[in-house]
Amino acid sequence: MIQSALEIRPVETARDRTTFIRLPSQLYADDPNYIAPLEFELAARLDAAKNPELKSSPHQLWIAYRNGQPVGRIAAIVNQSHQALYQDEAGHFGFIEGENDAELFGLLTETAAGWLRERGMKKIAGPFNFSVNEECGLLVDGFDTPPYFMMPHGRPYHAERLEALGFEKARDMYALRYAIKRDFIPEKRMRFVEKALSRPNITIRNLNTKDFLGDIRTIIDIYNDAWSENWGFVPFTEEHVRHMARELRPIIETHNVVICYLDGEPVAFGLVLPNINEAIRDFGGKLLPFNWAKLLWRLKVKGVSQARMPLMGVRKKLHGKPVGAAFAYKVIELVNSANLDRGVVDAELSWILEDNEAMLTMLLDMSGEIYKTYRIYEKPL
Repeated sequence: MIQSALEIRPVETARDRTTFIRLPSQLYADDPNYIAPLEFELAARLDAAKNPELKSSPHQLWIAYRNGQPVGRIAAIVNQSHQALYQDEAGHFGFIEGENDAELFGLLTETAAGWLRERGMKKIAGPFNFSVNEECGLLVDGFDTPPYFMMPHGRPYHAERLEALGFEKARDMYALRYAIKRDFIPEKRMRFVEKALSRPNITIRNLNTKDFLGDIRTIIDIYNDAWSENWGFVPFTEEHVRHMARELRPIIETHNVVICYLDGEPVAFGLVLPNINEAIRDFGGKLLPFNWAKLLWRLKVKGVSQARMPLMGVRKKLHGKPVGAAFAYKVIELVNSANLDRGVVDAELSWILEDNEAMLTMLLDMSGEIYKTYRIYEKPL
C-alpha cells in the first residue's frame, strides 16, 4: 500500500492565512458542537499589527498538506511577556488541529519544536493561542456541548496523539456552568455577604460608559494584582488594555461589568460577555454580506440566552479574608440577577485552575458544575 505524502509549509501569504483559518471547519464538518469563530476576528489575532501579543514575540504558523490538500495546522511562539516573567526557556505551541493520524501530529509538533529549539527554547508547552490571556488549553473532557465564546473545542484523539508523542500534563483548567436563577446563592451565604458588605466604606457600581477605557484599565489593574501568583500568569500591559477596550466596546453592556471599592480603592471586579457563539452558530465564520445584521439583531434586539464570565478578581490583600469572599459572591450575584432580567438562563465561568480551591469551592457552593476540562501539555526539547 502506497503511503500518502505529507508535507508542511509555513504560512506566508494572505491565501495561506485564509487556509489556516478555515481548516477547522473542514475537520469538524461532522461535529454538531463545533462553532466556527468569526474569520475577521481570528485574522486580527493572527496579525502582529493588530494583536499586541505578537508585536515583540517571534512566531510562525504552518499548514500540513497530504497530497496537496490541507489536513492540519500548528503555530509556535516565543512569548516575550512569558519569558520576561519566568525566564524558563519554554516556547509555546498553539492552534493545533489535524486529522486523526499519528504521523501528522508528529510532523506538526516536531516542526514547532524544531523552530523553538532554533531560538534557544528548552521546553515546548501549550496549546496557547497565543497566550494564557487568550484561548488556551486542549479540551480533554466535555466534547458533547458547544464551546462558549473564546473557548476552544476539540476531539478526544488530540490528547491521545500528543500523549503518544511524549507530551505530559502541566496543568488542567475547568469550565463551570450553572443555570441562572433567583436565590442560587444559599440563603445563609447571602446573609454573610450582605453583612460583610454593609459598611459605609464599601461601594459597588457598574460600568461607566463615559470612561470606558478608564474602567477597563481599572479592572485590568485589579486582575494583574489578583492573578499574579497563579500558575502561568502573564500581566496585561497598557497596550493590551487599549486593545481589549477596542475589542469589548461593541459587545459589552453596562450591567455586565461590576467594580467594587473599599475605602475608595477599586479592589474587586467581574466582567461578563454575552455568548457570541450562540448568535453566530450558523454563520460558518462569515460576517459578510448579511450576517453582521443578523448578529446585531440577535445581540441587541432578540438577545442571547447564555453568558460567559471570563474575568473576575479580588486584590491579593483580601484573599482569604471574609470581605474578599463577600465581594466575589456579590459580583456574581449582581451580574446574574441583571442577566436573568434580560432573558439569560445559562452561564459559564471559565477558566478556573484546578488548584484554585477557593474559587472552585465558591462556585460549586452555588450549584456550579465542572463540565469541561482543558489541559496544558509540556515536553522537554
